[in-house]
Amino acid sequence: MSLIVAALGGNAIIKKGEQGTFAQQFRNTFECMGYIAHLIRAGHQVVLTHGNGLQVGFIMIQVEAAAGKVPTAPLHVDVAQSQGSMGYMIAQSLINQLQEHGIDTCVAAVMTQVLVNRDDLAMKHPTKPVGAFYTRERAVELERRGHAIVEDSGRGWRRVVASPRPIRIIEAEIIKDLVQAGTIVVACGGGGIPVAEENGALNGVDAVIDKDLASSLLADEIKADVIMFLTTVDQVALNYNTPQQVELERLSLDEARQYLHDGQFPPGSMGPKIEAAVEFVECGGERAVVCRPKVVVEALAGRAGTVIE
Repeated sequence: MSLIVAALGGNAIIKKGEQGTFAQQFRNTFECMGYIAHLIRAGHQVVLTHGNGLQVGFIMIQVEAAAGKVPTAPLHVDVAQSQGSMGYMIAQSLINQLQEHGIDTCVAAVMTQVLVNRDDLAMKHPTKPVGAFYTRERAVELERRGHAIVEDSGRGWRRVVASPRPIRIIEAEIIKDLVQAGTIVVACGGGGIPVAEENGALNGVDAVIDKDLASSLLADEIKADVIMFLTTVDQVALNYNTPQQVELERLSLDEARQYLHDGQFPPGSMGPKIEAAVEFVECGGERAVVCRPKVVVEALAGRAGTVIE
C-alpha cells in the first residue's frame, strides 16, 4: 500500500457560489473526507494538505474591520489562524467519516511552519492577491500605508503579497513519526506558516506560500509514494476552455515541462499543480495525480484523472 499526500483545493471546502459559512464549510469538508476515507479503508496511509485562500481572506477582512478596537495581526498569524481552524474542521470531519466506515484510526492536525528565504526575489515583487476588494480611494489609502495593491480583473483593487518558494518543512520529522505510528496527519495548511531563520531563530514572514509547492516538498521530505492534487476538473487539459480542449490521461515529465514552458498551464490555474507534480517525480516520487476528490480511488488505480510519471 502507498503513502499518499493528498492536497485539497479550496473548492473542496467552499464551493463556487457559496457564502462560505461555517455550516457550509463543515458540510463540504465532511463530504470530501468521505472520499478520503475510501483511500484509508483500502489500506493506504494518507497525509492531507489544504489551501486557505478564501478563509485567510475572511480573517484579513475581520482584522481590518476591527482596526482600532483590537490589536492588528500580521499576515503570518492570519495564516496560522486559518491553518488551526481548518485543521480542526478537516480532522473532525475525517474522524466522523472513519467512524461511519468502522475504521479506528487516529487523526491529528499539525500546525506547520515552512521555511522561506527573505532574500527570495518574490519577496520584492508581491503578486498573490489576498483579502477583500477595495474601491480606488481605499486602495490609494492602503498604498500610502505601505501595502502593495493591484487591480484584479475588473472586480476592484486588492492587496497583493509575496509568494516565496518553500525551502523546508520545519515539522517534517514530527509528521514522519506520526505517519509511522499509523496516524493520519493534516499538515501544511495554506502552504504552511511562512518563517525565516535569522541568527538561529525562526521568525514569521508576511507572505503566502503556494500550497501545491509546499505539498510537493512535504511529500518529498516524508518520502511519500504518491501525491494527489484534488481539484475541480476531471483531467488536466491542453487549450483549456477552448474548442480545441484536449484532456490528458497521462503526462511524462518531458511533456509536462514542455507544456509548462509553452504556457499551457497558467500560474493562477493548473500551473502550480503541474510544477509541483514535476518536482515531486523528479525527486524520486512514484507518480503525481490530478483528479476530482470523488474519484481518488479510481485515479490512484489509473482509471480517472491525469497521471504524471
